[in-house]
Amino acid sequence: MLLSPQAERNWESLCSVLEDVLEDQSHRQLFGLELGSGTGQHVIRFAQKMQFVTWQPSDITQESRDSIKAYIAATHAKNVLQPVHLDAGEPWEQWAGLPRNSCDVIVAINLLQYSSFKTAQGVFNGAGQILRQNGLLMTYGVYAVNGIITPSCNEDLDAELRKMNPEWGLPDIDVLRQLAYGNGIRLERMIEMEEYFKCLIFRKL
Repeated sequence: MLLSPQAERNWESLCSVLEDVLEDQSHRQLFGLELGSGTGQHVIRFAQKMQFVTWQPSDITQESRDSIKAYIAATHAKNVLQPVHLDAGEPWEQWAGLPRNSCDVIVAINLLQYSSFKTAQGVFNGAGQILRQNGLLMTYGVYAVNGIITPSCNEDLDAELRKMNPEWGLPDIDVLRQLAYGNGIRLERMIEMEEYFKCLIFRKL
C-alpha cells in the first residue's frame, strides 16, 4: 500500500471540515464519492470517523486503486466500497455508472491543481448531475484568487506544476465559482487551512 506523508498530516483537519458541513445530515446514511483518491488514506480515515457515510473511492491509476484495496483490507472498513476507475474529465455518464442524483457529497483533494481545465470542467459538470439537491462538493488545494497567486511560495508551486505539465497549475477560485454556477452549484464557504491551502464548499441548488 502507498503512503503519502501529506495525507497523514492533513486528514484530521479535512475530516473536521467534512464532519462540520455534514453534521446536520449525520442522522441518516449518506453516499460519498472521492475523486482522485490516490493512496486511499483519506477515504479510509473519513470512513472510520464518519460511519454514516458510505464512500466510493476512485482513481485513474491501477497503482492507486490497488493501494486503496489494501487499506480497505487492512482496516476492515465496512463503509468503503471497492475503488473504481473514474476520469473526472470524462462526461458524467462515464463516471463508473453512478446514477444522476445519487451522491450526497463529493470530495476532491489536491486534484484540481494537478489537472487540466477540461478536468475542472468535468468535475463541476459531473457534480451538477450526480449530486442530490443540497448535496455538497468539497475541493481542497492551493488556489489563485482573482488571477493573483500569493505568496511567492505558491507562485513557485504554480510554476513547478506547469513545468511538469503545461495544462496543470493553481486553479482560480473565481473561475471555479463560475464553472459551479453554470452547473447549478453555488460556492457556499471558503475555509482557510494550513500552509495557504483552502477548502472550498459548494452546494447544489
